[in-house]
Amino acid sequence: MMINFKRQANAIKNFKENKHDKNDPVNKINKNAIIAEIKVHSPKYGDLLKNRKELDILKIYEEAGAVGISYITDKQHFNGNFKVFEEICKNTELPVLRKDFITTKDEIEKTAEAGASTVLIISRLLKEETAEFVDFAMSCGLDTLVEVHNKEEIEVAKDTKTSMIGINNRDIRKLELDDGTVSLTEKLANLIPKDRIIISESGIANLNDLNTVLKYTDAALIGTSFMKTNFETQKEFVKSFVRGKYE
Repeated sequence: MMINFKRQANAIKNFKENKHDKNDPVNKINKNAIIAEIKVHSPKYGDLLKNRKELDILKIYEEAGAVGISYITDKQHFNGNFKVFEEICKNTELPVLRKDFITTKDEIEKTAEAGASTVLIISRLLKEETAEFVDFAMSCGLDTLVEVHNKEEIEVAKDTKTSMIGINNRDIRKLELDDGTVSLTEKLANLIPKDRIIISESGIANLNDLNTVLKYTDAALIGTSFMKTNFETQKEFVKSFVRGKYE
């Protein structure tokens, strides 16, 4: 089995350690660790791709300074395509996260074989099996991002070996039709041990939202806001989140 060992956790750690290095021309520009999501459809907003090509968006995210890439492979609700996911993995040096409603170990193996870096493990779905799935993913050479939405799920995530815990500001049971806000990150982040990388996911619409979550977390995962932006201005918009300012 071909396994890719690009590490999302290491990328975020290295970013944090080096972002104040004045001798590094890249990190003079980069400010915030942003995982940028290529999201083709939203249950709330419908088609987000709008005749664009996923690999063109990937290039924009790379050039804007993203620390990682995310892609939703779920077809039923988000119109994901696993073959597209494989192409994304093949065409970038950045770590790639597979987001889906993973419930079988076969799907984890498939994720590793595609060349991904990281797989999303949703504690609400897997419950007491969460730790077992994290261990299995790690044995396949993958980082894991364990997703939580409340205090109880944080307790589940804490009992795993995952290096990354993501706070989803939206309720997955409502398939993004709720009005999740970054206030949930503010509420929950301090309950997560400091030895884990904390990522705020979803509901980050502007720089105010971003600045709020980065007070408590190490990185932010953003999809809908980036995808709703016109192709012509998308790179500058994403870059503004990486740099932390509009120019």
